[in-house]
Amino acid sequence: MNLNTSPLGLANLGPLAQLRAGRLPERLVRLLVGLYLYGISNALLMRSTLGGSPWVVFHEGASRHLPLSLGTIMVLVALVVLLLWIPLRQMPGLGTLANTLLLGPFTDINLQLFDAPEALGLRWLYLLTGVVVCAIATALYVGAQLGTGPRDGLMTGFARRAGWSIQRVRTCIELVVLALGFALGGIAGVGTVVFALCVGPITQFFMRYLVLRLDVAPTPAQ
Repeated sequence: MNLNTSPLGLANLGPLAQLRAGRLPERLVRLLVGLYLYGISNALLMRSTLGGSPWVVFHEGASRHLPLSLGTIMVLVALVVLLLWIPLRQMPGLGTLANTLLLGPFTDINLQLFDAPEALGLRWLYLLTGVVVCAIATALYVGAQLGTGPRDGLMTGFARRAGWSIQRVRTCIELVVLALGFALGGIAGVGTVVFALCVGPITQFFMRYLVLRLDVAPTPAQ
């Protein structure tokens, strides 16, 4: 098995090689559209009020034990996750920086566009739509092959190194993070469980069609 490519054709290129891999304008558009859709997904999930994602539960749980703001904890967790990239030999890129800088603002913009609905049926619609949009967003921006955000890089790194499917890896990560967050005192809801169990399979489905396969051979990760 080639440890520098995933079963879905994601190449583990270095930052400069990512930019030189061709079709850059198209890949940049995919990256930005994917991240904006990710912001829509975050807003829909939050406005559904049916339970945050496992990572939100983990961040909230950690905040109960640390004298730090939720935002600071999110940054620290992202840095720890980036350290886990080292043994996985996961390469960062422009997408890693874009995820860090743009996802928050894109989420804030869309929170202004969506009000929290009162009807339970509409809240469920927000939740389910948010999960599907999250999967499409992940497949688009990760499939652009310009580098991933910290948490998605953990997913693609494990998938590449272990030879597992994105579905299997994503679901395992979400369930482990959910268990840790719940143990720390984070509050989960039915939406949290739906997200944890469904986002992996749906992401796997869309990645089959949205990963932009590159025509260059990947350089070995150092």
